[in-house]
Amino acid sequence: MTVVLGPNRYGKAETRLVRVTRDGGVHHLKDLNVSTALSGDMEDTHLTGDNSAVLPTDTQKNTVYAFARRHGVDQIEEFALLLARHHVGSQPSIRHARVEIEEYSWDRITPAGDPGDRRHSFVRSGAGVRTCVVHHDADGRTTVVSGLADLTVMNTTGSEFHGFARDEYTTLAPATDRILATAVTARWRHASPDPPPGGSYAESHAEVRRCLLEAFAQTHSLSLQQTLYAMGRRALETRPEICEVRLALPNRHHFPVDLEPFGLDNPGEVFYAADRPYGLIEGAVLSEGAPGAGFAWD
Repeated sequence: MTVVLGPNRYGKAETRLVRVTRDGGVHHLKDLNVSTALSGDMEDTHLTGDNSAVLPTDTQKNTVYAFARRHGVDQIEEFALLLARHHVGSQPSIRHARVEIEEYSWDRITPAGDPGDRRHSFVRSGAGVRTCVVHHDADGRTTVVSGLADLTVMNTTGSEFHGFARDEYTTLAPATDRILATAVTARWRHASPDPPPGGSYAESHAEVRRCLLEAFAQTHSLSLQQTLYAMGRRALETRPEICEVRLALPNRHHFPVDLEPFGLDNPGEVFYAADRPYGLIEGAVLSEGAPGAGFAWD
């Protein structure tokens, strides 16, 4: 039997970075989780322990902090591109870099009656986590994937689920009016590694997010799968800079509570929110003709 080394990469995971930009008395906050992974001519370190081609993961961490000071942090896609291109260009042994960033949102606190507002006070936002993954290799191929996670949404009506397949183990009753709730994880691939029209990843992200939310709210859902497709389709039809959307939608089940033992009715008002197990609906929606092969997502 012949044993060979397969695909491999290494890096520094979850480097926590908080960058404060001090614009006079007004402070701006960026709160990031940065993960880098490098691959290339790394056979010797696996086979013989020769580390001469290995850029330490500690160096990757230090680069995040140094670049945050030297270049600042504006759009996470741009910061990820900067890091990825640097690592590929810095060492001949590195052929590919992957940079993943999560951004946690903070809102400025503005107390009532404060004449100057609190220019340095913030509260953690519940608007979900902004994400991106950038891949860049030594041949100049670049993929930019933006996204969001933990965006919790709910429709308290306008959702059904019936007409499904049955077997001897099926006990689920058909539903013609149910709560539909999910915590959206969405990722969308940019058609080009160049900045979006107008050069603003922030505007592009905000508009894709708006499309996803509006489609969720406006779709009378016969299944969560139908809602997933409607969300992806709305984003693709509205935003020409993206060519593929991938969604993961866990079904956050809400079950009506039986109140008859207490002599009470329950006309769709009292529910038990179950955290597990849950249905998990995943899918991709693509623009017709969009290139689908050879693009790195993960």
